[in-house]
Amino acid sequence: MKKRSKVNAEFNMSSLTDIIFLLLIFFMLTSQAVQVSVKLPESDSKVVAPTDLPVQIFKDGKIMVNNKKTSKKNLEKRIAVELRPTNNKENATISIIAESGVEWKEIHNIMKIASGLKVKAIIATAPKS
Repeated sequence: MKKRSKVNAEFNMSSLTDIIFLLLIFFMLTSQAVQVSVKLPESDSKVVAPTDLPVQIFKDGKIMVNNKKTSKKNLEKRIAVELRPTNNKENATISIIAESGVEWKEIHNIMKIASGLKVKAIIATAPKS
């Protein structure tokens, strides 16, 4: 009778974790330097979505809520005040009208405000040229 020698099937993970850790650091550092530039959506649709409150954003930082100028600091308060007289509170909608060149983080901030106020937010599209 012969004895069989068993092969050790263990795998050393220490070098793999070092590599993954270095990749994680690399992606964390480079992701901060990347700026995403996305054009506003365009559409050839003629359908206009119903809206209770238009919010306009301009490249120069000017913000208009229902054709009244406001600051970023007072934006949430202004939107809440403008939506108070609305009869349709459950389905109230903010239409975000952004000038071409406005950063997406500004649009995202308005969407977060709408979410906090439990209001729907839609982004108005530019007509296709």
